[in-house]
Amino acid sequence: MVIHCPQCRSSQVKTHNTGRKVCASAGTAVGAIGGISAATSGARLGITMGAVAGPVGSTFGGLAGALLGGFVGGIAGCSTGAALGDVLDDNVLDNFECLECGHRFSSPQE
Repeated sequence: MVIHCPQCRSSQVKTHNTGRKVCASAGTAVGAIGGISAATSGARLGITMGAVAGPVGSTFGGLAGALLGGFVGGIAGCSTGAALGDVLDDNVLDNFECLECGHRFSSPQE
């Protein structure tokens, strides 16, 4: 779909996606922190499972459980944040900018 500027009808339009970028970054950080804190039980399980291999296995098992929780939480947070950012870009922020006249507008239907 070609987007046209509602002011000058130019098709030279740039998309900023500021909401998506900011919300995805914040969601990644929050999700990773939440994932790491929730991974305490995963780390305990990793320590228990790794105990079969001795103290080194317990250490690596606990570390692997915490890291895995952080990664999973970060991915989930990023996805959720990006979806929220898309909604903000589409409905609240002036996401489009005409490169010809400099007009900023929020949706191509304007």
